[in-house]
Order: sequence, then C-alpha cells, then structure tokens
Amino acid sequence: MQDTGSASFGQIISALGEGVAWFGLNILSAFSNFAYAVFNPSLWLDWSNKEAIMRFVYYGGSVEFFFVAFTAFLVVTAIGLWKNSVLWFVVRAFEGLANTLGRFFAWAGLLMVLQQIIIVFMQRIFTRPDIVFGFGVPLQFDISWYAEELKFYNALVVTLCATYTFVQGGHVRVDLLYASVSYRTKKIIDMCGSILFMMPIAVMVWMYGWYFMWRHLIVPKPSASDTLDRLLTKSRALRWNIETIGFSPNGFTAYFLFKILLVAFAGLVFIHAIAFFYRSYLEMKEGPESEGKYLDRDTLGEGEEAYEGTH
Repeated sequence: MQDTGSASFGQIISALGEGVAWFGLNILSAFSNFAYAVFNPSLWLDWSNKEAIMRFVYYGGSVEFFFVAFTAFLVVTAIGLWKNSVLWFVVRAFEGLANTLGRFFAWAGLLMVLQQIIIVFMQRIFTRPDIVFGFGVPLQFDISWYAEELKFYNALVVTLCATYTFVQGGHVRVDLLYASVSYRTKKIIDMCGSILFMMPIAVMVWMYGWYFMWRHLIVPKPSASDTLDRLLTKSRALRWNIETIGFSPNGFTAYFLFKILLVAFAGLVFIHAIAFFYRSYLEMKEGPESEGKYLDRDTLGEGEEAYEGTH
C-alpha cells in the first residue's frame, strides 16, 4: 500500500512538473509566434489564398493565440508594476473603447423601437405585407424579415454595450459580503473576480464562438479538434458558404452576424477584464482618493445626482 501511495504521489508530482514546463514553454514560444505572425502577415491575412484563410481560422482559436495574448498581459503588467502610468494608460484606452462602442451602439435600441412602430403601422393600418426603403433601387423585404431583424438590434445592444454598462456601473451585483469589507479587501475581490471569472469565461466563450462562427461562413466546416495540417488539407476544397437561412420562409437572412457578435462580445469582455484588474490594483495601491480616477461615466445633468449610480 505504501509503495502504491508513493507511486501515485510521484505521478502527481511528475504531471505537475510537465504541466508547469508546458505552460512555461508556451509563454516563451509566444514571443517567437508573435514575431512570426507580424513579419509574415501574408500567411494568414492574404485571403485570396485559401490556406491563409484556414491558418487564420486555426490560429484565431488556438492555444498559441491564447498564450500570445496572455504573455502580452504578463509583459504589460510587469512594466506597469514598475511604472504605474502605463497601467493607467491601458485602463483609459480600454475603458474608452468600451464607452465609445457602447454609446454608439446603444442607439440600436432607438432603432429597434422605431422599426417596431413602423411594423405595427404597416400591418395594422396600411395592411402591407412588405416594407420598401430607398430611392432608385429600393430595399424591399417582407414584414417578417424586419420583425426578425429586431433580434439583431437587441444583440447589438447586449454584446457591444456590455462592457460600456460595466464601466458605467450599470450591471446588477448581488452583494453578500462586498459592502461590509474594507476598501483594500474590496479591491482584492475585484482583482480576483476579473482574473478568476471574467477572463476564463471570456476565453471559453471565444473558443466556442470562434469555430461556431466559422462553421457558418465556410465549407468544409472547421472543428476545434482539427490540427493545422488537417485544416490546410481541407483548404483545397474551401469555399465561402455564408449562412443566409432564416427561421421563417421570409425571415431575417443574416443570422451569421449573431455569431460574429458573439466573438466580439467575448473579446470585449476579455479586454475589459484586463482594464478592471489594472484599475482595481491601482486604486488599491494609491488608496481611496484614487477611486474613480479617469473614470468617464455618463451623467443625467445638474440636479439629477441622486438618481445616478442607482441600479
């Protein structure tokens, strides 16, 4: 029994050692992989070449790409620990990206309401089966097409405004412990939340959404289990096959856009997880007086302060 226990313990130690070695090797390889991609862009960006498309598909959801992004995070963090202004620059850039996208695509909510009003008028008052927009060469679709398109507007708001809402403090938070702990503990909780929850979930959604998206754009359909060599072999028969089938005969025909938005959502969440981690660290280090530093939040105007920050 003792020999069996010792053997099992040794196997665990050996497996851990192999895992650490694999992790470290991938981090070191990230530098060469990044340099190779930068200095050979035609291998994955020249989409007139079918093999380049397949390389783009493979590397976009690959371990190599993850470690390039993760290593970049480690490098920026190391530099920022030495010079905090670098981290503040990253925070302002990433939060600015979230605010810019969110403020722009939030208008999709207004378009959704206006289009729904038009649909009701056309159906109930004018009893028309279709809606025509434009001059010369009009854009004409069945009313059911426009009705299903409302889902796309909703998807724009959900996916591209999620990080904007986070910056603005608009997401609902269930507080069981947070409010009662010290300022420093709050920032540690925020840092752990961004590393242990936001980043891993964003990576998983990206890994699933990346191949889910490409399976509705090209054939032969790629798979997450395909090796690069297998995808390059498939590239000989590659052709674009963009999804244009709606849920109803005359319904919305651009459902592939939802797959693209899913990938964009995962990328934005991962980016903002980095910004939130850096902000939490910097606010913890600099103290309560730095809380909200450089934070660009919308305001309802003078005299409406009591209604701001209440969610």
